[in-house]
Amino acid sequence: MHRHSAEHHHRPDDAAVCARLLRGGSHSFYAASLVLPRRMRKPAAALYAFCRVADDAVDDSPPEEKPAALACLRRRLDAIYAQTPHDHPADRAFAQVVVQYAIPRTLPEALLEGFEWDAEGRRYETIEDLHGYGARVASTVGAMMTLLMGVRDPDVLARACDLGVAMQLTNIARDVGEDARAGRLYLPLAWLREAGVDPDTWLKDPRFDQRIGSVVARLLREADRLYERSCGGVAGLPLSCRPGIHAAARIYSEIGREVERNGGDSVSRRAVTPMSRKLRGLAGALAATAQPARHNAEPPLEGTRFLVEAVVNTHAPAAARTPHWWDFANSAKRTLELVERLERRDRVAAASRSSA
Repeated sequence: MHRHSAEHHHRPDDAAVCARLLRGGSHSFYAASLVLPRRMRKPAAALYAFCRVADDAVDDSPPEEKPAALACLRRRLDAIYAQTPHDHPADRAFAQVVVQYAIPRTLPEALLEGFEWDAEGRRYETIEDLHGYGARVASTVGAMMTLLMGVRDPDVLARACDLGVAMQLTNIARDVGEDARAGRLYLPLAWLREAGVDPDTWLKDPRFDQRIGSVVARLLREADRLYERSCGGVAGLPLSCRPGIHAAARIYSEIGREVERNGGDSVSRRAVTPMSRKLRGLAGALAATAQPARHNAEPPLEGTRFLVEAVVNTHAPAAARTPHWWDFANSAKRTLELVERLERRDRVAAASRSSA
């Protein structure tokens, strides 16, 4: 790939290409970018597009080529931080964002490390080890988004990292069967043994029983603890950014409730959240946004501390303009419009099923 100077070769349509990349390949990322205040959409699309391109580069490589794919991504990151990005819209757009918002390299570097841990099939002995994995594949993105919102307060960053880990634990609880059939196991090995499950034996023939259910329930309790902790950080974000973040947290934690309704069985079935519950989550999110702020100054999780410290030790950019308070109404309106659109699509799908 050719390299070019970010400043001289940034193209006006790069942001549009990034948005199209997301629309085609990542509906959740695209939806998230829509509910953000307008001025944040371009930088958020650049950030998400680079994460998406990096994830796909590793995912789409056969096992023997994953180390080479990761080495190539690290070179692309080198070039981005040298402001000579490779000739790709996501690289050029992200190179602009890292300068504008003073994103320490530790954050995207840790994301790539998370992809590397996935590629090597790493397993996690304790819940603290699993926090370290969630820090890399999820909290990194949450911390970078917080910087895009113009916020660098360590307490708010710690809560953004809590939310990232909580969402990742929810993903793991939902995907136990899917992961096991692909030969992957993310449940804490110590918890499995405590429940009387030998991890290697179970992975050869993954079936659901009450022991697995008890580990999944324990994981969801830890996710809930972190969702609760993260609430105190949302109040530290600009008002216009809060509806989207509250909505993401509510909708994600609802996936955990759905797993519980299935008796903790995410081995033989996969939890799907009905649209009515997503709507209730959104209504709750908008109500939560109007609540008085609850500051939470608890220290970060041990596993996410390095991300918070990396930001604290990075020189802040010239004061970025935070979104105006009146963007809140637009953001809330877009959040509701997005859900109405999803609900309409659900109704059309349901009607076509009943007429079939």
